[in-house]
Order: sequence, then C-alpha cells, then structure tokens
Amino acid sequence: MRVLKQFHDIANDPIGYAKHWKTETQCSVVGYFCSYAPEEIIWAAGALPYRILGAGGSISRADGHLQAYSCSLVRGALDDALTGKLDFLDGTVFPHTCDSIQRLSDIWRLNAGLSLHLDLVMPVKLNTKSAEDYMQAVIKKFHHDLEAGLGVEITPEKLSKAIQTFNQIRTGLQRIYEIRRDHYGTMSSRDLHAIVKASMVMDRNALAERLSAVVDLLQTQNPETDTSKKRLVLTGGICSMPEIYQPIEDAGGTVVWDDFCTGSRYFEGTVAPEGNLLNSIGQRYFNRIICPAKHRDCFSRGDSLLKMVENTRAQGVIFVILKFCDPHAFDFPYIKELLDRAGIPSMLLEIENQQTSEEQLRTRLEAFIELL
Repeated sequence: MRVLKQFHDIANDPIGYAKHWKTETQCSVVGYFCSYAPEEIIWAAGALPYRILGAGGSISRADGHLQAYSCSLVRGALDDALTGKLDFLDGTVFPHTCDSIQRLSDIWRLNAGLSLHLDLVMPVKLNTKSAEDYMQAVIKKFHHDLEAGLGVEITPEKLSKAIQTFNQIRTGLQRIYEIRRDHYGTMSSRDLHAIVKASMVMDRNALAERLSAVVDLLQTQNPETDTSKKRLVLTGGICSMPEIYQPIEDAGGTVVWDDFCTGSRYFEGTVAPEGNLLNSIGQRYFNRIICPAKHRDCFSRGDSLLKMVENTRAQGVIFVILKFCDPHAFDFPYIKELLDRAGIPSMLLEIENQQTSEEQLRTRLEAFIELL
C-alpha cells in the first residue's frame, strides 16, 4: 500500500527524517530511551520526541566506556552519540529503568556533548498511593526542568493540545492493531512494525492525520485471510529489526499482537484530557501495563500476557529478548511456566541489534511453527 511507504522510509532512516524536520521547522529534537518518557510534555514544549534505538551497525567507540555484556541497545546508542550520528539532538531524556540505562545516563552526560540532559527517576513499585503521588511529582519536575532546559513555557493550552494529539495517535495505533488482529491479511507484520517504529520519530501532528488515513483505508478493505497461518504473540523488550517479521511469515506464522515497549506497551492507554493535566499524564504511566523494570505484583506481567493470548486467539508465544537484557531474562522463567501450565507453546529468541543469522532464525521458526 502506497500509504505505508512514508512509514517505511522513516523507519529505515529515522536520523535522516529528524534532521530534515529540524531544518524545516527550526525546532528542537529531544531524544529519549524508554516508553516511560512523557512525550506529551516534550511535544508541548515545541520539540520533537525522538526514540533512540541505535543504528544497528558495528560498535567500536562505545566499548571504551561499556562492558561487552551490556545490551546492544545501550552500546549501539552510545556508539551513535560518540561517532556524531546524534549531533542533531538538543537533549536527551533518561527514564531510569534498567541498570544499564541508568549507567548509560552517567556516561552520556560526560561524553555525548549535549547541553540538555534530564533523568526521569520514576518509582519502581507501582502498587501504592505514595508511589502514585511520587510518580506525579516526578512528572511535574520533568515539566519544570524541560521548560528551563529548552528556555520555553509549556502553557496549559499547549499541554492540552499535545495530550489530544497523543490520545489520537494511541487510539489510531490501537485501532490498527485491532483491525490486523481480526483481519491480518490487511497488512504484513513488517508493515505494522514500520508504522510503530516511525510513530516514535515522526512529526506527531502529521502522524495523527496519517494514522487516521491508514485506519480509514484498512476499514474499507476485506482481504482474504490465510487461515493456515499460525497466530503468534511476540513478547519482550525492544524490537527494532524488521527482518524478524518476514521470517515468521515465511515460516507460516503471523504476528497478531505484541508485548513490546516498541509495540503495544508504547500506545497502551490514553491520558484524561481534563482536570490537572500533569497528574493525568502521571496516572497513565502509573496504570499502564508494566515492563520488567517496574513492579506491581508477582504475576501481573504473566497474567497480562495470558490475557493478551486469549484476546487475540493466539496459538503460540515467541519471547524476543535482547542478549544481556537482565530484566526480561529474569522474567522469562516464570512467564514461560505460566504459559506451559495454560498449554500455550512458546519459544525464546535471544537477539542482538546487529545482524542475526537469517538461516538459523528461519530454521528455528519453522520448527516451532510446525509444532503448533
């Protein structure tokens, strides 16, 4: 579909897009590392929120600052900063999640050469009233620090408009996922991934309009669905490599949903557009589906995944985990046990941001899908 070409172009060259946007608008670009970064506030400040994923190429200079057992997201992003690929950024936001991101923040502050550097130290336990109050206090502090760092005023009117835009974006992404869940012949898994990846970089006003156009187009289609394909849910942290999706489809599977921070966790939930807007933003981040770097109770992540599988009528689950990602690695045994008890087949793919052996990947996927 021609309407998807722009998403693929941006997903394939996010740096080029952000540089062009900055030149055209003469506005700031603020990088961030995690879906817990409150993009609404960045956008309300007149800056483009830019999700840093790492270029995925060879890593050289970062190894002088990080151990080799740091994940390729952290090492690749630092390498991009040290080699000047991210010089277009006016600042960076570091939500404190895993240990690697927290340590990267310290190294980045000393070596990246960017004037704006904001740490977003959110609560880890998200199950008490005091944690909720603390979350809202962190959001308010971020609002103040971003104003001071960019030298702008984020008015209530600007924040309200940004919240409306992001609610429209999240609703659009949710609707696209739902349409494809029910009629996965409408677009490929790779197309869906390109839309989400581009959404974390694209001008958000243009994005909201483009997503509405995609939804309208999908709703007019009535494609034949290949019922022989096995319905799969992917779960893990971050997945920025489209070559994972094509081998899945070539092997006879199709991704009907995911539990990625670069997927459904990115757009899950909307922000209440009334009342204290900063509190409303904090409320969404407090209530959304958690990642392994946060804690609500012992089984909330596993229960959420089981519900996801049930709602999408998936026949299997694939864990896609970055190598050396400790939070997701620690999560894996108990979630796999929950899936086993429920009779849901699963497999583990441990990946790197660098090129994965396609033949090895294809063989493993074919074997797993054949078992379903």
